[in-house]
Amino acid sequence: MVSRVDQIYRSILLSKFFVRGWGKPENLRRIFAFRKILSNREKCQHLVDKNHPVTVTKETDNGDHILLEAEFVSPFVEHLPGLLPKESEKAAFQFVYPKTWRTHLKPTCLHLAGTGDHGFWRRRMLMAKPLLEESGIASIMLENPFYGIRKPKDQLRSSLHNVSDLFVMGGCLVLESLAIFHWCERMGFGPLGITGISMGGHMASLAATNWHKPLPLIPCLSWSTASGVFTQGVMSGAINWEMLKNQYFSNEVFREELFNMIQSPEGHFPVYHKVGQEFARDFPQSLSHVEKIMQEDRGSQSNPHDSSQTNRLAQHKAERMDMAYRQAEEIRESDRMYSSIASAGGGSQGLSLSLPKFNILQNFSFSKKKVSKSQSINSNKTSKNILLKYKSSKSKISKPDFTPVGIRPKSAAHMKTVTFEPYMEVKDTLTWEAVQFMRGVMDECTHLGNFTVPVDPSLIIIVAAENDGYMPRDGIIPLTEIWPGSEMRILESGHITGYLFNHQVFRKAIKDSFDRVTEKYYS
Repeated sequence: MVSRVDQIYRSILLSKFFVRGWGKPENLRRIFAFRKILSNREKCQHLVDKNHPVTVTKETDNGDHILLEAEFVSPFVEHLPGLLPKESEKAAFQFVYPKTWRTHLKPTCLHLAGTGDHGFWRRRMLMAKPLLEESGIASIMLENPFYGIRKPKDQLRSSLHNVSDLFVMGGCLVLESLAIFHWCERMGFGPLGITGISMGGHMASLAATNWHKPLPLIPCLSWSTASGVFTQGVMSGAINWEMLKNQYFSNEVFREELFNMIQSPEGHFPVYHKVGQEFARDFPQSLSHVEKIMQEDRGSQSNPHDSSQTNRLAQHKAERMDMAYRQAEEIRESDRMYSSIASAGGGSQGLSLSLPKFNILQNFSFSKKKVSKSQSINSNKTSKNILLKYKSSKSKISKPDFTPVGIRPKSAAHMKTVTFEPYMEVKDTLTWEAVQFMRGVMDECTHLGNFTVPVDPSLIIIVAAENDGYMPRDGIIPLTEIWPGSEMRILESGHITGYLFNHQVFRKAIKDSFDRVTEKYYS
């Protein structure tokens, strides 16, 4: 069950994301190519000089600890010039460390910011100072690009203008984290670790894959990829899909060149792209073609020389394709069922039904492709029903009750007629394909299955929320499979309540991870 608090909290926020669209195709092309380097630790570690200059701008004595402030030019500027706004080119961080260390070691943890976490105050008060008092671990807080003092003047709050800006932010944070780690080593601090909450946890995971030494990593309230966040979670309702759809179909570079560059460990692309196009055009005849594609895909996976991680991801991909086939069969059965209902209805006699709520891609299967030949939305504000027109009759299908993403109710008893507004509705084939593209570009640039496994996964402690509405986990490769040997701790909460009431849990996980690295490598 997805947290109701997550749903309500997201609904009252005014922030919208990607208000200007995908970003320039040529920028996405450069980002995709750079990701191939960024995801390979052997290549990425050479992108940041070990002596990358860092300037200390202020140092304050706060009694039992020192608050240091510093800045440096982001290494990202050198490698992808022109993509980062001028306001974001200079990175800034605060460093809270004790006057007297408890042992000969100087454990230091880098904290990356979550969505909307502008400035340093929140992380300094809720994480850094308590962590220092409780465990003697120092903390560095890095300001995100596009946030706080690095926010472009024309950007409203946390509303990134383009989808590509999120990938630019990620690339910056990876390289800037490496620059900070090198600075810490030059200054004699260590062991080093990295953490973050929500988006900060995912960015911390990306950065950790590129450090060449064992590193405590504690991603909190994040998961394997950002694709589910923007296509399944409550955040999907904060996106202008109509604009993204129009941009996507107005430039063939998106559809042809960029789509073919996508690499997803989940197995969506390019196979799912082909499946979607076939289904949208000539379902159900396409069902046999889907099976053929899946068989070809399975055949291409059997390579005895693959690494164990590749085999695991390939196995998961095969399972995803099996799931796609089963869902396709369900769609075909649903088509028959609704055809029978339509025929039985007769004339204008309507039949009222309720459908389960699926994620936005599954919604499309019922709301457009299978059930109706044409669709219109009732403009009466007192009614939320969707009218589906058939050849000889009409059937009224009411808005479904909320169902966890990716989970189908097992019986009609689970279906209720309510007026809950889904995160978004996929109303046509074109929007469906734009959503697929979003899922693809997010997997391409953020899926941890595309990145090198951290040096020592046993130092990783993942803290996840059981009912997270922002970071859906259903149907996505688990982090524990991508990083064998890592540990996962589950909070019995949603995303928002998990953040508000569990900072002590996050700090405990940080301490435990640092204890492990100390015992394993510094004893």
